[in-house]
Amino acid sequence: MSIVKINVLAVPEEQRETLEKRFAARAGAVEGSDGFEWFELLRPVEGTDTYLVYTRWRTEEDFQAWMAGRGQAAHAGGGGAQGDRPKPAATDATLWSFEVVQQTGPKQA
Repeated sequence: MSIVKINVLAVPEEQRETLEKRFAARAGAVEGSDGFEWFELLRPVEGTDTYLVYTRWRTEEDFQAWMAGRGQAAHAGGGGAQGDRPKPAATDATLWSFEVVQQTGPKQA
């Protein structure tokens, strides 16, 4: 079954709009990648400043290949020179990894 990567981002309230705009600007950066299955950016609604970036991949190898190639470019902030990179919107980031062991979806009518 698939693997899930959840990037846990601590984002101060004054940086939320910046983070969301940056993800919107990168739309399409991952969708064509081999083994990519799903993406969601989850905004906190109560009691936390933590965003979750949920991606689902066919295999760990597919994720690692994306990170080594297109993912590295996407996380570089647009590709300019090192000094041209915008300041990160997040103050902390942690990557969680999971294997999907069970899944279900809505019943088909």
